[in-house]
Amino acid sequence: MNHYETVFILNPVLSEDQIKETVKKYEDLLVSKGAKMISKENWGLKKLAYAIQHKKSGFYHLFEYTVEGDAINAVELDFRRDERIMRYLTVALDKHAIAWAEKRRNRNKKTA
Repeated sequence: MNHYETVFILNPVLSEDQIKETVKKYEDLLVSKGAKMISKENWGLKKLAYAIQHKKSGFYHLFEYTVEGDAINAVELDFRRDERIMRYLTVALDKHAIAWAEKRRNRNKKTA
């Protein structure tokens, strides 16, 4: 099992219900592929560095999980097909990145 983080940006014109539905869809898709969810973060509406699809902002979400490598292709294919997803990035974490992600999670728990 490999350790991954996926950040994806949702279209800012979506309603709160549509955002929750989309996030739940991808969480369920990962779990159905055998992923173990470690962390989910909603970073909220953020201004983009440059316009994407004529939009200047988007809703950011982060998933941290462990899964077999072949599951990533299925999830990213679904991201490409979904018009609600403006951008996504999946990164395999090494031991240093895993330690940093754990520090970030602990820091976020203290501030929440």
